[in-house]
This record gives sequence, structure tokens and C-alpha cells, in this order.
Amino acid sequence: MLSQLGFHVSQRFGEAIAPLGLIPPHVGILQLVAREPGQSQQALSSKLGIPANRLVGLIDELEARELIRRERTPADRRAFALQLTPEGEQMTARVRALGAEHEAAILAPLSRAERDQLAAMLRRLADAEGLAPGIHPGLRKMR
Repeated sequence: MLSQLGFHVSQRFGEAIAPLGLIPPHVGILQLVAREPGQSQQALSSKLGIPANRLVGLIDELEARELIRRERTPADRRAFALQLTPEGEQMTARVRALGAEHEAAILAPLSRAERDQLAAMLRRLADAEGLAPGIHPGLRKMR
């Protein structure tokens, strides 16, 4: 049931962000760059569990839309630090608002107390699996 619900919720979220021209991996990248500006593509690849060659293509797409920019790092001119552009910050805010609406719609059948209880139980399960709070199934706590 958990797997079925997770798939359904993820699919509906993908449908919600599609009009913005985004796919879920784009959202994961935007959220992590917003949370930790200046991180390298390699660090992001590791955190998201996305192969580096796939991540480069996704970042290229976001850069072409002027949502992210790559900056050379002073310590290693071969590495790129990722930053959100002002447009990227606005898009991230729109995605967060859509995410909140999406979550509210999914949780509508539950009372406030039931929502709190569900959130606490899901946090316990995620912690037991080593998952970090975030938006991507591949995102794991750095150990």
C-alpha cells in the first residue's frame, strides 16, 4: 500500500509541475541548490543518487531556462559551483507553493491530529532507512 500510494502521489506531483516545464528531477536539483548554494555538481550527484552524466544534462536544461547558473570554484577551476538565478528562486517558490497545495489535497481526508501522527510515523520510517528530509528518493543522509 505504501509503495502504491508513493507512486500515485509522485505521479500527481509530476502532473502538477508539468505546466511549469519541470520534471521531478529538476525540482530535486532546484530544492537542493536552494538549500545549499554553491555546492558542486559532483556533490549534488552524490546526494541525489543521479549519475553524473544524467545530472549534467538536467543542469544543462535548467541553465538553458536561466534557473541555475554554474560558476567556477576558486579552489578548483575544473569544478562548478551551482547557484540559483533570481528566476530560479522564483521558480523554487512556485514549486514549494504547488507542493504545499499538493500535500494538502492528498492529506485532506485526515484530521490535523492524524496528519501530525502520519508525519511523525513517516519521519521515524525515513530515519530508520537513513533517508534525509527532502524531495528525492535517492537523497540519503551523509554518513
